[in-house]
Amino acid sequence: MNPFQQIPASINMDSVNQSFRGLTSSFQPFARRTGRLIQERLGNADEITELPQEYLELEKRVDALKAVHVKLLAVTSQYSHEGYDYPPNLRESFVDLSRTVSERVQTLAQAQSAAEAQAALTRSTTKHAPKTFAHAISRASLSSAHQLPITDPLGVALEKYAVAEERVGEAQLAQDSLINSRFNSAFQNTLGTSIKFADRARRKVTNARLNLDAAKTAARSAKPEKQDAARVEVEQAEDEFVAATEEAVSVMKNVLDTPEPLRNLADLIAAQLAFHKAAFEMLSELAPEIDQLQVEQEAKYREATS
Repeated sequence: MNPFQQIPASINMDSVNQSFRGLTSSFQPFARRTGRLIQERLGNADEITELPQEYLELEKRVDALKAVHVKLLAVTSQYSHEGYDYPPNLRESFVDLSRTVSERVQTLAQAQSAAEAQAALTRSTTKHAPKTFAHAISRASLSSAHQLPITDPLGVALEKYAVAEERVGEAQLAQDSLINSRFNSAFQNTLGTSIKFADRARRKVTNARLNLDAAKTAARSAKPEKQDAARVEVEQAEDEFVAATEEAVSVMKNVLDTPEPLRNLADLIAAQLAFHKAAFEMLSELAPEIDQLQVEQEAKYREATS
């Protein structure tokens, strides 16, 4: 019985053989490159084709640029976490976190009795209370103010401070949002696109160089009847190596010449500047009021003790 009679008629043996040859031909260059790479790492390789000096210098600069992106993102990625400066061991009550300070101050100001004031303090909403240091100290200040008599100078000052710090916290959240959208996202995009493309182009150069050196080694040991074919293979490998190197140089220059990282850094600084300017203005407006409360209390204290 002919064993090929077991093969269904729908299977084309020519197609199968062609697919097998395609797999073999695509595997051979990979196997040759791998063998060459192992030889080089073991120190058993003969002549190694040198890369152009310009290419090597560009590689170093691209590696440095990549390291800059990774190192800065390791820090600035904290801006994507709202509580990056929130006190780690702080415990706030549900009431503290359920309403903003400005809402509670406004509600208290409208209270007509002690019962209404107490209700305003304990009433909660579903609004999110941000967990930043400024918001935390704002809530702590307001809660502390309400532990004191309504006319106590320290309580009055703490309430004013609470409102100001909440505004500082809101400015910080605006800063964080800008940094995430204009700096972090941009830097991550650069890592995932242009720098990644440069890395891919460099891998092509490495593969082309390994293929070239493997072809040279094979040509040196080729039999006389196969030397012409080996020489053609070396020439083709040289052409592929030169083309891959030129492409990689072009890609790396494009990565290094773009002003995008500087634009991103300018956006980072602008966001920080806007926040610190806003915080400065808010606290500058508050400071004279607190100073005045202090002066008045000191005057009363001196009068009472004289």
